[in-house]
Amino acid sequence: MPSSYFIVGTDTNVGKTYVASALLRHFVAQGQQALGMKPVASGCQLDAQQDLINDDVLALMQASNVTASLDLVSPYRFLPAIAPHIAAQQAGVAVDLAKMVAAYQSLKALAEVVIVEGAGGFLTPINAQQTLADLAVQLDIPIILVVGMRLGCINHARLTVEALQARGLHLAGWVANSIDPAMQHFEENLSTLQQAIDAPCLCVVRWQGEAKFQLT
Repeated sequence: MPSSYFIVGTDTNVGKTYVASALLRHFVAQGQQALGMKPVASGCQLDAQQDLINDDVLALMQASNVTASLDLVSPYRFLPAIAPHIAAQQAGVAVDLAKMVAAYQSLKALAEVVIVEGAGGFLTPINAQQTLADLAVQLDIPIILVVGMRLGCINHARLTVEALQARGLHLAGWVANSIDPAMQHFEENLSTLQQAIDAPCLCVVRWQGEAKFQLT
């Protein structure tokens, strides 16, 4: 069984943190040491210790049962809730892919399972030349795709799957996450995605429902 997964989304605000946190709790319940990681996070606040922290990172840390330093869990953190590469430019920070990979390797030495959560969609830029897809290639761990179930999700999901395949990455499975309670023809869209994506649907999360994974 793989000991790490990279959680990517069809877009921003599709439930990556919810799924990543639920996966961490899944592995913790199986008695494994599990750690979450968000290599780059924007939309942070200053805490009492004047550290930059955001809600996604906190959720991952709370779902983990292994403690690691904030700088390993999230090596790059920025105040404004904007695209990471723009936030980095504004902060005068050069985001280095090698630093992210090194942080992941350090976390791997601490835990049996590491769940890595991306930011935005799969091709979200992290600097002027590279995207999260480049990080996924460097880590070379199985991908779990979170599909935000709303109008347009079929196109977004299929484009993301093609991008994964073009880079030789392994799609371990995908999660259908209901993010629009008013979505019409949910079941028909779900069925279309199940036929179109050559990977198992690990979980269907209904609106405000619970994530229960078919994953061992």
